[in-house]
Amino acid sequence: MSVLRLSLQVLLVITSLILTLLILLHKGRGGGLSDMFGGGMSSSMGSSGVAERNLNRFTIAIGVTWAVVIVLLNLIYRFFPDAF
Repeated sequence: MSVLRLSLQVLLVITSLILTLLILLHKGRGGGLSDMFGGGMSSSMGSSGVAERNLNRFTIAIGVTWAVVIVLLNLIYRFFPDAF
């Protein structure tokens, strides 16, 4: 059980970092913090429709993986508290 717990914790850290990076890669969609950091000036440098859709799909897949890992870790903590 310890190996499973450790591998899920490592996977949680990796998916958290990747998810943060992917969210920061998304294009800003209006006046907000993205415009403050130069997001409004990159209208001609925006990504194509296919690249944006693939980025969305990859972000959703990593987000779902991240959520599943959190649920699995919670189940391990709840049902096997003596393993820690």
